[in-house]
Amino acid sequence: EHEKYNYPILLLCEIGGIARSSYYKWLHHAETPNERFNEELAEKLERFHEKHPDMGYRRLNDKLRHDEDIQVNDKRILRICRKKQIRSNLKSRYNGCTRASNNPAFIAENILN
Repeated sequence: EHEKYNYPILLLCEIGGIARSSYYKWLHHAETPNERFNEELAEKLERFHEKHPDMGYRRLNDKLRHDEDIQVNDKRILRICRKKQIRSNLKSRYNGCTRASNNPAFIAENILN
């Protein structure tokens, strides 16, 4: 808005509820190697998640360790997954046939009695 309409930075910062020094700190912030590495990890995690949407952050971390040979903490992967909203799609549970049903579709003939 400052560049487009020539509004003063001080007024825009007051409207946004931040200090002017915070704005300038954000404006001149240089990206750290750690932030770049996190972005690379996020891209790899998104690619893995597209192929395997049922994988959670722990299995994604195992895949990174095995396939990419990248050793990182589970908490870091969890933080990146939460930031990028990468969540596993839970598989439906297989319900075995030996479970008692409230409304059975088939009742077997009692041949023992």
